[in-house]
Amino acid sequence: MRTLRRVVRWSVAALVPGEAVLVLCVAGGVRISPAVRLTVESTALALLTATAALLWLDHRRHRRDGLGRRSAFHAAIGDTVPVAVRKLTAHEVFLCTSFLRWVFRRGPHGVREGDLPVPYAAGQTAMMYGFFFVCVVETVALALLIPWPMVHAVTLVLDVWGCYFVVALHASCVVRPHVIGADGRLRLRYGALLDIRIPADRIASVRLDRRFPQSRPGAVDENGVAELAVGGQTTITVELTEPVRYVRALGRPATARAVRFYADDSGPAVAALRAGGPAADAVPAADGGRPDA
Repeated sequence: MRTLRRVVRWSVAALVPGEAVLVLCVAGGVRISPAVRLTVESTALALLTATAALLWLDHRRHRRDGLGRRSAFHAAIGDTVPVAVRKLTAHEVFLCTSFLRWVFRRGPHGVREGDLPVPYAAGQTAMMYGFFFVCVVETVALALLIPWPMVHAVTLVLDVWGCYFVVALHASCVVRPHVIGADGRLRLRYGALLDIRIPADRIASVRLDRRFPQSRPGAVDENGVAELAVGGQTTITVELTEPVRYVRALGRPATARAVRFYADDSGPAVAALRAGGPAADAVPAADGGRPDA
């Protein structure tokens, strides 16, 4: 069974790009041989059947071990689907829902009554809109310059998706702020990519501390400090009484003894953390709209 699971994983990894190329060729008007199309679709059907069989066998095994139906299903998914694939799939779903929440001006995600949202997206607004402008210019330029239908279709799809990704990533940062709970807990996020939860009893000290790290969001340095920089800077350092564990963007586990993160307005966030939670009159009204700058 372990061998079958390994074969299915590698086959899916090879088939997905092949399916994408086939779809782009059809969209670009390229004639595909019926034999090639039949081979690809038959392989996809066989892999789908094998994956379904693996999930069913794993589900039965976890049910015999005493798990409920839902827990057994989640465990079976974890056995069959690689962590990176699960994380990337979840990220695309959360990216889409965050974009829709931003467009329709819904309130911030994960902020309950009594919690204090701590926005951080304004620190990267100019940079993200700059990226978006470059993507639009590139899309228009390549659409006008590339004469080959298939290459034109492939680049157009990729460029349009790139424009959407930049806007949706920024939208996810707007609607998913950091959160200081009413009980003093701290939830640090970077859009839909990262989510670090720190209980109130693990926060030893909080201070204003502007730094300019070069690491990626969620990376832990040699001193055990996790960096969540926005716009190339962090403004708050939180020391912990004991390490916290979290999962990075592609599913790799990490452990941090302290965290540094960026906040658009650091003063109220530091005051709320030092007080063990936000005061009732300090909690702003929820606003999921676009940033002003």
